Amino acid sequence: MLNAVIIDDELSFRDDIRNKIKLYYHTDITIIGEAESVKNGIELIQNTKPDLLFLDIELTDGYSFEILEQLKTHDFQIIFITGFNHLAIQAIKLGALDYILKPVDDDEFCDAVDKALATKKNIDLEALIKVSSDYFNGSKIKRIVLKTYDAHHIINEDDLIYCKSDNNYTTFYTKDKEKIVISKTLKNTEELLTESIFIKCHRSYLVNKFYIKKVLSIGALVLTDGTEIPISTRRKEHVLSKLA
Repeated sequence: MLNAVIIDDELSFRDDIRNKIKLYYHTDITIIGEAESVKNGIELIQNTKPDLLFLDIELTDGYSFEILEQLKTHDFQIIFITGFNHLAIQAIKLGALDYILKPVDDDEFCDAVDKALATKKNIDLEALIKVSSDYFNGSKIKRIVLKTYDAHHIINEDDLIYCKSDNNYTTFYTKDKEKIVISKTLKNTEELLTESIFIKCHRSYLVNKFYIKKVLSIGALVLTDGTEIPISTRRKEHVLSKLA
């Protein structure tokens, strides 16, 4: 049995989450408290020490990242709840954290909760929150969490040379010659990266333009480490325009 709290500034959404818990998870999760603000949220978590947070991004007196930044420990799991706030969603994705959108769909809600029930507490959570929070707060250094089957890899976007797709898997190649394989498509990967920096030169490749050394007339890129990356015919003009 997990003890959970709901932190959301709208009573109707707190009611909705509570009712879904009663309907689908009454034998698995107990709601032990609710809060509507950053201040009350911090006090609630410190006093109740929950296993799971349902955490709205935007609260009456600030953002939920402020709650997480002020807590000394993060011995819980989080399911973020947010409206269509692009910045918040991107921040959560970069930290490889879980979220559901408002209005909360039953299937999406159950998928997120089932995952929380099946997952042990994340020992890397503090680091993942820091990645998300830094991006949300406008950090100049953009970091990305890459989740593999056995670890969370945190890399600076600037250190990423290129990505190569193989169906539902993508391999990240870094300047330190590290190869990190995650179970995401190239399209999902592309959504995490800065559009002005990364060029999709082929259906299977995304390349950091700052590591491109030259463009070969045969239709290939040569990177600073000597790697040759193909350019598809229909993307050649796009690649050249991005490098101009």
